[in-house]
Amino acid sequence: MRARLPGIVALTVPVLAGLAYLVTMGAPRFYVLINGGAFFLAAVLAATLPRVADTKAKRIFAATLIVLLFIPLASGPYLNGIARWLPVGPFALHSGALFLFAFVVLAARDEEYAPPMLLAALLAASLQPDAATALAVMLSAVGLYNANKDWRLVPVAGIALFASMVAALRGELPAQPFVERVLVSLAFQQPLAALALAFALLAGFLIIAHGINAERRVRHALAGCLFGFTLAAVFSNYPSILIGYGAAPILGFGLAIGLATGKARQTT
Repeated sequence: MRARLPGIVALTVPVLAGLAYLVTMGAPRFYVLINGGAFFLAAVLAATLPRVADTKAKRIFAATLIVLLFIPLASGPYLNGIARWLPVGPFALHSGALFLFAFVVLAARDEEYAPPMLLAALLAASLQPDAATALAVMLSAVGLYNANKDWRLVPVAGIALFASMVAALRGELPAQPFVERVLVSLAFQQPLAALALAFALLAGFLIIAHGINAERRVRHALAGCLFGFTLAAVFSNYPSILIGYGAAPILGFGLAIGLATGKARQTT
């Protein structure tokens, strides 16, 4: 459990800061309850999930996540030609924020197939279109390249940068209060509160990049993914993950931390 603690802290700091923001700024109580429930489940995942050690199992898991990233294109809902959400009962969960974090962990541990795996995720983001997920893929590739210097990740990052710009032109929707562009809108109302939220996100990023009990390539790729989603929310109308309303990124981040920091199960 001690080995998992930094990862749990990386999840806890921004999510609790976000809950404080939702409460103090008068967000609907429903938002607070959903984020709180998602945080509880994410913390359980971060604390209990084992590492997927078997190569075949990792690739099956990764293939499953890729399929799930594409499902919104078939299932909808569509909004102005955009399909990024998985319908789960009364909820619509952002597929990129829910699945990409864990996918990046698996890709980082598969040196042979990491570049094509990231390109597959990028294809899903481009078709939806979803600039935030594309930017997260790009910075995951940058982080992974920084860790292992695999030249194949350079064109992946370049393609992802171009794809994110194209998706930004095609896929922007109006910002929803307490969901998108939280730091930008809060900066005009309460600059100090916005700064506190930014520092909470920065703390999570730094812990992931340097403090969790995982290989360097996993830490840097996962930190890049987090930074990509965060950057998209600053510059365009995309969800402010972990600090704004939204269960998907909280659950997805907890899942990834569990996979990144868990020990492989012993088999007999």
